[in-house]
Amino acid sequence: MRCAWTDLPAELRTAITAHTGAVRDIRAAPGGSNAAFAATLTGRTGPVFVKAAPTRPDGRDGPQIRALRREIAVNPCVPEFAPRILWSTESGGWLAVAFEHVNARHADYQPGSPDLDALAGLVHRLQRTPCPPVVGLAIERRWAALADDVSAFAGGALLHTDLNPHNVLITEDGRVVLVDWAFASRGAAWVELGQTVPWLLRAGHEPAAAENWAGQFPSWTNAEPAAITLHARLSAIRWQHRHKNHQSPAINASVAVAQQWADYRMAGVPAAGSASS
Repeated sequence: MRCAWTDLPAELRTAITAHTGAVRDIRAAPGGSNAAFAATLTGRTGPVFVKAAPTRPDGRDGPQIRALRREIAVNPCVPEFAPRILWSTESGGWLAVAFEHVNARHADYQPGSPDLDALAGLVHRLQRTPCPPVVGLAIERRWAALADDVSAFAGGALLHTDLNPHNVLITEDGRVVLVDWAFASRGAAWVELGQTVPWLLRAGHEPAAAENWAGQFPSWTNAEPAAITLHARLSAIRWQHRHKNHQSPAINASVAVAQQWADYRMAGVPAAGSASS
C-alpha cells in the first residue's frame, strides 16, 4: 500500500516544497508498485508528478529506490517517449523524483479501440530506437531463474517491458506518452510484444487476435516460435509464483490471462525446454 503525503518524513516534504512551493492539491496515482509514494502535487509552479521511495533500515538502496535511479538514468535518453524529469532530491532517508505533469488519459486496449493503432505506432518507434548504454538490465537475467536456457530472450534492443494501458498515456491532441521506465531492459525486440500480449488478453482479446496484432512487427514474425512459447510458459509460471505470495484481484487476473496464453501456445507450438513450476 502506498503512503500518503503526510506519511512522508518532514525533511523530505520540506525538500520537495523547496521546488514546488506550498502544496495546495494532492492527487494520488492509482495502481503501480514501484514507488512507496506517487502523486500529482500542485504548488506555485503548477502540477508535477512525484514518486518517492525510502532506503532500507541499514541505509542501502532497496528495490524501489533502485527502480527510481534507473528511471533517472534512462530518462534523458528517451525524450521522444517519456515525461521529462524536472528534479530529484534525497532527504530523510528517501529519494523523490519529479516528472513533468502530463494531462492525458490511459490507453484503451479493448477490441476495436483506436488506441490499438496508437499503441502499434508507439511500439514501432520504440523498436527503431537504439538501446542507450545506461540501460544495464539484461532481459534474459530477469527470466533465468525460471528456465535452464533463456538465451533466445537476449539481444540489443531497447525494451520498456511493461506496456500496460496505465503506462501508455494519450493526450487530447493524440500524442502518446510512455511512463514508468523503472524496468527498461536490453534484449530481443520480440520480447516487448511477448510482454504486451497478456495485456491485450486482459482487455478482452482472444489469444489468436492478440498474436495477430503482434504479427505486424517484424521482430515478432522473425522470432522462433518455440522462444515465444517458452516466454508464454514462463510468464504463467512467474504469475503463479506471485500468486502464492500475494493474492489480489489484479494478480488473479494476471494469472488467468498468462495461463490462457500459455495454454494457447502449447496447444499449437512446441516450447523450448524450461524449468517446471
